[in-house]
Amino acid sequence: MNDEDYIRIALDLAREAAAMGEVPVGALVVKDGEIVGRGFNAPISRSDPTAHAEIQAMRDAAQRLGNYRLVGCTLYVTLEPCAMCSGAIQHARVARLVFGATDPKTGCCGSVINLMDEARLNHHCDAMGGVLAEECGRLLSEFFAARRGKA
Repeated sequence: MNDEDYIRIALDLAREAAAMGEVPVGALVVKDGEIVGRGFNAPISRSDPTAHAEIQAMRDAAQRLGNYRLVGCTLYVTLEPCAMCSGAIQHARVARLVFGATDPKTGCCGSVINLMDEARLNHHCDAMGGVLAEECGRLLSEFFAARRGKA
């Protein structure tokens, strides 16, 4: 499988979040070609401000791998990570990050700031954005348009 294939799986997870009324973001962790963690946004349903898709996927992967370090793993996510998630990605020692849509309001992998390349931090994660960005962005736009329509 390639990066686009994994982002498509993350998009399916994002749709699960949307079906629950959560902001549609999905994520998965891959190690040696195997999906070892899955997650989608669930802060509302879990009453947990940290229940972002990336955190959920990394928690799942850490449990499955029996290690809080996700060395050699790639995290795929449909939206550019925020500061909280970027920090968690670095603390987990994720090797590579691939994301879909950029987030000009809270993105911390190049949009607002770039924590992945911050020289003063002790871990750096290779980050690449824009994979299926249009499809990832459209899912978010449609979700928020529908939400505004109900208001």
